[in-house]
Amino acid sequence: MEHSLNICNTESENREIKKVTWVGLFVNLILSMIKFIVGIIGHSQAIVADSIHSLSDMVTDAAVLIGVKYWSAPPDKDHPYGHWRIETIITSFIGIGLAAVAIGIGYNAISTIRDVHLVKPRQIAIIGALVSIIVKELLYHWNVKIGKKVKSSALIANAWHHRSDALSSIFALAAVGISVIKPQWAIADHIGAIVVSLIILKVSWDIVYPAIMKLSDKGVSTKEKEHIHSLAMRVDGVKDAHAIRTRDAGHGIFVDMHVLVDGDISVYEGHSISEKVRDEVVNNGPDVLDVVVHIEPY
Repeated sequence: MEHSLNICNTESENREIKKVTWVGLFVNLILSMIKFIVGIIGHSQAIVADSIHSLSDMVTDAAVLIGVKYWSAPPDKDHPYGHWRIETIITSFIGIGLAAVAIGIGYNAISTIRDVHLVKPRQIAIIGALVSIIVKELLYHWNVKIGKKVKSSALIANAWHHRSDALSSIFALAAVGISVIKPQWAIADHIGAIVVSLIILKVSWDIVYPAIMKLSDKGVSTKEKEHIHSLAMRVDGVKDAHAIRTRDAGHGIFVDMHVLVDGDISVYEGHSISEKVRDEVVNNGPDVLDVVVHIEPY
């Protein structure tokens, strides 16, 4: 019997992904302009660096908007397991993009740290950081909520891009505040930009590493495999289960397993047991998309 795999987004889920991402794109454009302007007027390198970070968010927003059309497509002849690897690739792209931004910000801050500061940061630079912290944190929570709802790793990664912007703005705010209160400590503006870059690098690693593991067909944890085994053992007629193999497809996992049954039963009875095992694991397992059950005599 052939099963249809529930491995594509519904139209309503796609609309939610696009809506939250379009809003994020326009907010990032406006925020980057505000922070760049007040950063230039306020003579704050940390705020200007933070504006570039917000601008980079637009690239990842665009990647999500373009990618959702492809990764949510249903299985076809060339992609019988669906297209979810595309989402994992885009998730990796978002993380790598973050790393590139972090390296650029850090390099600029370090290379100019010995420059003479003829003009000290002004209070107006604080406005950009404050607006960014509030707006980007709200965007983070909204993106995470929708991302978890539709099980989208790319949307959740993009949410962390928003949060990294909020966190970097906190350090940018602190750097500007110190420079305004103590002009002789203007170097704090550079240190703030360096801290921003380190935060972004950490977020980048947290996004890229899980994506690479998925692309390399990493299996689920031992605890989850034991859970799958226990689900199979619930089915009447199953004597034992072993050789459980899993791989993360991005939106969920695929499972292959061997189930031992009484060797004297008919092929029809063995097939019936395999169907029950599949249904049990798909319905109650850890985000299981499909299960291939191999029947063996006990």
